[in-house]
Amino acid sequence: MEPRGMKKWRPFATMPEQFIGLKEIINKQVEVAQPVLTEEQMEQMNFTLIEALHTNKQVYLTYYKNGQSITDTGFIQFVDSLGNLFVFIDEIFELKNKMKLSELIDVRFV
Repeated sequence: MEPRGMKKWRPFATMPEQFIGLKEIINKQVEVAQPVLTEEQMEQMNFTLIEALHTNKQVYLTYYKNGQSITDTGFIQFVDSLGNLFVFIDEIFELKNKMKLSELIDVRFV
């Protein structure tokens, strides 16, 4: 006898409004609050960003977006501390991503 796995839950997906509502509830339960960084942590991240920009080293970027903490690997292309934004190139898709410095949680060298 073969286990049914997730097939037994498919009838519940036939009601789109209920399915969307349940998905939203599940996503809200997974959300985390954005961490508050100290002045020292922000200064250290700033130094790491500038060093990565000038030496073209690859970095791990951890940032907060839509209630989740996301980690990407990439290269820093541009940093504007006065405009509160930076641009990095994603390692996997090689896409340019603009992001606010206030969303950044952590930066580390690979």
